[in-house]
Amino acid sequence: IKMMKCLAEGGVIIKVIFMEALLEPLLKSSQLPKYIEQLSSFWNNEQKRRKAFYEEMDESRKMEFIEGEIIIHSPALMKHTEVVQNITRVFSFFVIEKELGRVSSEKSLVRLTRNDFEPDVNFFGKEKSKKIDDSTLFFPAPDLVVEVLSKSTQKIDRGLKFDDFALHGVDEFWIVDSVKRVVEQYLLEKGKYELNLKTKEGHILCRAIKGLKIPIEAIFSEKESIKFVKELLKK
Repeated sequence: IKMMKCLAEGGVIIKVIFMEALLEPLLKSSQLPKYIEQLSSFWNNEQKRRKAFYEEMDESRKMEFIEGEIIIHSPALMKHTEVVQNITRVFSFFVIEKELGRVSSEKSLVRLTRNDFEPDVNFFGKEKSKKIDDSTLFFPAPDLVVEVLSKSTQKIDRGLKFDDFALHGVDEFWIVDSVKRVVEQYLLEKGKYELNLKTKEGHILCRAIKGLKIPIEAIFSEKESIKFVKELLKK
């Protein structure tokens, strides 16, 4: 795999990677026009399905558009919801207090080059926040994404989303296991995510949200998250 170039699109750096071993025989083939036509037809049909997705989605359901398919998620377990609320509570208070940007959760549709995701928690820094207002429907790639695992989504969270968020320059990505009470923090290094921390105790220091150091217990306990916010108020 060789990185050929970077494109700036909507303020987001998209890394375009060409797999030369795959492309070279196609580029040299006499069937190249046929392949281009087939790919063009495939892409156009997928975009029609994407348009239909935008027309079908509503606030009552969590829906994502992934590799050409509309994915409707089942309702989340209470523990999953509680963890999302705890993280959102802490992020929102700190970010608003320090005027660092915006925080959103679940129903914010992040539109990437091919896929549309609704991450559990998003943080947008000051620059990206300037492009977001009360009428925003499609959100840019965040600076930090948190996904709380569930049985139905963990394969995508650890696979396609993991790769796509890195490809679109999301600086920090957390994977949270609400059952095992473990947090994994990945940081973007040279276009790829590197595991910075995996723990069920102690604290986690955010890189994207400058100055925020969260006790792990505040992620999994509503009581502890509220306690942490109160401690921040005293500072």
